[in-house]
Amino acid sequence: MANLTTHFIGISSPNPFWLASAPPTDKATNVNRAFEAGWGGVVWKTLGEEGPPIVNVNGPRYGALLTPDRRLTGFNNIELITDRDLALNLKEITEVKRLWPDRAMVVSLMVPCNEDAWRAILPRVEDTGCDGIELNFGCPHGMSERGMGAAVGQVPEYIQMVTHWCKQYSRLPVIVKLTPNITDIRLPARAAKHGGADAVSLINTINSIMGVDPYSLTMAPSTGGKGSHGGYCGPAVKPIALNMVAEIARDPQTAGLPISGIGGVTTWRDAFDYIALGAGNVQVCTAAMVYGFKIVQEMTDGLSNYMDEMGFTSIEDFRGKAIPSVSDWKYLNLNHISKAVINQDTCIECGRCHIACEDTSHQAITFEKDGKRHFEVKEDECVGCNLCTLVCPVPDCITLRTLAPGETDMRTGKTVLASHADWTTHANNPGRVAA
Repeated sequence: MANLTTHFIGISSPNPFWLASAPPTDKATNVNRAFEAGWGGVVWKTLGEEGPPIVNVNGPRYGALLTPDRRLTGFNNIELITDRDLALNLKEITEVKRLWPDRAMVVSLMVPCNEDAWRAILPRVEDTGCDGIELNFGCPHGMSERGMGAAVGQVPEYIQMVTHWCKQYSRLPVIVKLTPNITDIRLPARAAKHGGADAVSLINTINSIMGVDPYSLTMAPSTGGKGSHGGYCGPAVKPIALNMVAEIARDPQTAGLPISGIGGVTTWRDAFDYIALGAGNVQVCTAAMVYGFKIVQEMTDGLSNYMDEMGFTSIEDFRGKAIPSVSDWKYLNLNHISKAVINQDTCIECGRCHIACEDTSHQAITFEKDGKRHFEVKEDECVGCNLCTLVCPVPDCITLRTLAPGETDMRTGKTVLASHADWTTHANNPGRVAA
């Protein structure tokens, strides 16, 4: 049977599912409940330095993007780092780690960007017996306006400097949490590596405003008539996060740098995507807040069943295996040609494929045949864009067929070459399909 145990930068946990630094990891009560439910680890909600207390809004902190049937696809928050006393947090971290020695306990930190502040807090955190620290260089709201969070994460030089301080003043493994609010995610990842980081985690939340109330004409949610941009997360950000994880995993300058994947993980399938693209574990927040802590049981069961089906005994058997398939556009094989095929036995004749193709694509699907409603692909017009497969409500009713070598494309009249290499040799032959 599959073994879900992970050993991420020397931190062991019984499965790769960790709770991310967020409201669910704010106190011992929550974290104990999470471990009882089966989570492999937690990143304790971000701690700040001792001093004036953090004050959160006493009003709406969250916003959501919902489907018509009220399923959550995107989530926004304006909550700051912990507003609980530092000493109390450290005491609870110590107690929880003692109760759950087999679970990963990482502590998120955010203090002003000066050496003394980091040098002061690190020994106190290390004394809790925690397994590692995560540097919160990603929070895009509230704290960034105070010169912390994303304000640090957007400056590679600061990332490298603070990471170096943490490696200098602590023996704990250091994970650098990266902000997605940046043009090229590889630059902060490289800076973290140069500073000595043991790993990076990504993505933190994306700067966002959820909408405007059409009656009060104020942004929503708002407190006392005003609102603020917040951090966007949930299923909707997963494709953005996966791209950034893949960019770091395949960058020669950060290749081999361990990655903790974050962003929209709701099912085992989401976790699989991150791991296949190089992540050593995943962190979850929104799914736990929406469905409760026990959702981890569905995640672990699903991933374990998949691994058993594939014959994988550990996540290392498939971790990073999809990275070679991620390429720059210029390297794509244009010698590959697909055509859509509609299964007439399962087609319900709703017409969505025809409407989408007729109005916005290549007019490659018929509407009728012999005077009757009938949907069929015209191969001489189809470019294999797969829009029809995405709008069809019937699973696998519309599929793509790959043209075999030697077959002629009815749209262009060109013959498919035997391989990508053949195209490289005959790249200037106008009678051949490009690669």
